[in-house]
Amino acid sequence: MTVLALEVGAAGFAAGQVDDDIGSDAIRRIPLPDSEPWEGCRDLLLEVAAGTEVTALGIACAGPIDMAAGVVASVEIPQWRTGFAIAEAARKLFPTAAVSMALDGVCLALAERSFGGAQDAMDSLAISLSDHIAGGVTVGGFAVVGRTGNAGSIAHMLVPGFDEPCECGGRGCVEAVASGAAIRRWARGQGWSGDSLSALLASAREGDDIALAALGRAGTTLGKAISSAAALLDIDLVIVGGSMASAGPALWKPLGEAVAGSSRPGYLAGLRVLPSQLGDLGVLAGAGVLALLASK
Repeated sequence: MTVLALEVGAAGFAAGQVDDDIGSDAIRRIPLPDSEPWEGCRDLLLEVAAGTEVTALGIACAGPIDMAAGVVASVEIPQWRTGFAIAEAARKLFPTAAVSMALDGVCLALAERSFGGAQDAMDSLAISLSDHIAGGVTVGGFAVVGRTGNAGSIAHMLVPGFDEPCECGGRGCVEAVASGAAIRRWARGQGWSGDSLSALLASAREGDDIALAALGRAGTTLGKAISSAAALLDIDLVIVGGSMASAGPALWKPLGEAVAGSSRPGYLAGLRVLPSQLGDLGVLAGAGVLALLASK
């Protein structure tokens, strides 16, 4: 009997078998296929399942999604922008499995609430920063999914002072300014010559002015968005994870300054913004939590 977790991300897929948690040595990752994404995803799941009977599968998807219909329409995956019935495809692949799906941010919130930094918080916001920005909210100890499953999508909050076009069709979204893809795009426009998020983070650590500026404007944008979300939700804890969370002071200093400068209401006086201890495993681990819940 095997329980699987799948992460459908902006840059690729990740999957692993689930026990009580997911160890990094058990995870398989692939970049987004050039042609049909499901073919690569299917092969990845079959590899991870290793010929065993799969009883449950939890899927974390970069949004938007239609949770009730089991459809993902991620703006980061061109072939799926009009919608792909991923839950149905997974059920055909594993006919005896209980298949559940949720927004990647919701899965992150589940992971942080289950065994991350939000275990003692009834109300919190979890954010994953990488090529794509994911967000999820817990209220009263339970993850909030919303009407369609997209609650917590901080990526598409608007921040004053920015007008960059977003893949969603809007302008000035947090995703369009502060995601890994956005800061790379901005940095290259300023003359930076790298080609990946990890390279940009390395450049910042080496003191590159453009890389530092890219992370600085991302941190300021995120801090303002966090303050707005905290004011709306009346929460006092925000957990920030993902590959960009390791950027150090170049990101965290402007982020903290923006939070301090924007969190004016008195009830936000105790707002804490902390780095995740789950690294870049948070979303996939949350998909594992989703699968374990479905298997019971």
